[in-house]
Amino acid sequence: MQLRNAGGSWRMVLAMGLSGTIGLLVVESGLPVLLVVWLRCLLGGLGLAAWVMYSRQWQKPDRSETIWLAVGGLALVLNWLCLFSAYRYSSIAVATVVYHVQPFILLLLAAVLQAEALPLRKLPWLLLALLGVALSSGLTEARGASSWTGILLALGAATLYAVATLAAQRLQRLAPAQIAMLQMLIGVLALAVPAWPLAASAQFSAHAWLAVGVLGLVHTAWMYTLMYSAFQRLSAQAVAGLSFIYPVVALLVDWLWFERRPQPLSALGMVLILGAVWAYRRQGAAAVRSRAR
Repeated sequence: MQLRNAGGSWRMVLAMGLSGTIGLLVVESGLPVLLVVWLRCLLGGLGLAAWVMYSRQWQKPDRSETIWLAVGGLALVLNWLCLFSAYRYSSIAVATVVYHVQPFILLLLAAVLQAEALPLRKLPWLLLALLGVALSSGLTEARGASSWTGILLALGAATLYAVATLAAQRLQRLAPAQIAMLQMLIGVLALAVPAWPLAASAQFSAHAWLAVGVLGLVHTAWMYTLMYSAFQRLSAQAVAGLSFIYPVVALLVDWLWFERRPQPLSALGMVLILGAVWAYRRQGAAAVRSRAR
């Protein structure tokens, strides 16, 4: 079990690191949000389909698995739409902060739906990490109806992401690449009608194609294989703790690529996030060692 969890940990770390650069690709594409999400599903689905065929991982889903695939796929795609749209109503910083309440939503849903005990000893670290995200991105600056629309969209995205996580955990028999492939197919079909007119009228530059190509093949096909494999190996508590790597990387991208130097409070927030994740994982490792004695 310990080796299984270790395999889940490095997969989750790498997946969250890639997640932190998604916003860069979305902005650099210069395309409408709905079109970006549809192309991400299309290209990511094709990449995953090629891998599933090559590795012969296909297994026919049963009725229950089909239902969970549909729930997870719709939740995942709607999560992207809500989060990317939130950037237009509030700042990217505020939307990112609100989105990262999802570990708490995940823990609550896991407790209700999967009867997982709430890790009361670890909740202070999660709260500290959330405080760090807030300090890093300036949540207190959100004002006005437009900003609150963005906040509500980000909250919706956080809830949908938690649902997608729990749905993936119900699909233990299926290969992670197959899960992600089928969910991308659901996204392609669900968004085809509204996305097609946008695709027909959009101006695609080489830069835009490069951005959506990397987003689809690397940040979807490969990343979601890693992430779903991690979901199958880790508890909801572990997934929640490692999810905070995502905002740290996003803040570093904002600093290094867009040259937005963090203010003192932002720097403090990053330190709090890293410290909280380290403490969370250290406490989990100590608990595993204690049970092994």
